[in-house]
Amino acid sequence: MSSDSVLSSVAVETNQLSLQFQTNDGPVVALDNINLTIEQGEFISLIGPSGCGKTTLVRVLADLEKPTSGQISVNGISPEQARLDQSYGYVFQAPALLPWRTVKDNVVLPLEIMGYSKSRQRDLAAEYLNLVNLQGFESKYPWQLSGGMQQRVSIARALSVEPQLLFMDEPFGALDEITRDHLNEQLLQLWGKTRKTVVFVTHSIPEAVFLSSRIVVMSPRPGRIIDIIDCNLPPDRSIDIRESPQFLEISHRVRDGLKSGHSYDD
Repeated sequence: MSSDSVLSSVAVETNQLSLQFQTNDGPVVALDNINLTIEQGEFISLIGPSGCGKTTLVRVLADLEKPTSGQISVNGISPEQARLDQSYGYVFQAPALLPWRTVKDNVVLPLEIMGYSKSRQRDLAAEYLNLVNLQGFESKYPWQLSGGMQQRVSIARALSVEPQLLFMDEPFGALDEITRDHLNEQLLQLWGKTRKTVVFVTHSIPEAVFLSSRIVVMSPRPGRIIDIIDCNLPPDRSIDIRESPQFLEISHRVRDGLKSGHSYDD
């Protein structure tokens, strides 16, 4: 990794980023003129209606999709180089664990591919399973875990390569509300400990407000940024803060942004 990327305070920067897909019915504009700067250590949530391009934007940043036009910098380098350097982790909507591998063996899978020594694999697996409160479950198989525990294994796996940046695509969307609230609190604590830069996709206004340092509100297709909202909630907040006037005020602004964004459907 270049020294410039280490010294830079900017984790992600896009300039006039656009993406157009070709379909049988003609071109579809998924992203339109996305200008966004994310500082190192921020927790950024992308929120918007289904089909607005939230996941597409993250996939472009992760070099899983190629933009039609515009510029992107990830940790001071191109998305392709960031991917090759393993400088980000990616947590998908589903845990995507291999059922024939134990928890520990799922966590070390990327480390095996990257050629880490067995002792280093073991140390990193222990460190990050402990960080997500799964110590003692190393020898279990995915089918022996709850959905929330499986997703925590997925987070530990993404962190095991020690990335500067973590992309999370609706990781808790399929979980029940109680489990989701619990994992939101755990994720916030994890972010407080590691200070990784997080880009988080969600449909949930309460989740976005609770977790984020800033919220990026996106319009329906073509995906545009229509508002960026600061969340200045206390760092040691618990889920009970959702009843506070400050939380409700931020939620109201996000909801207003989502409503106003629908004017782009015309």
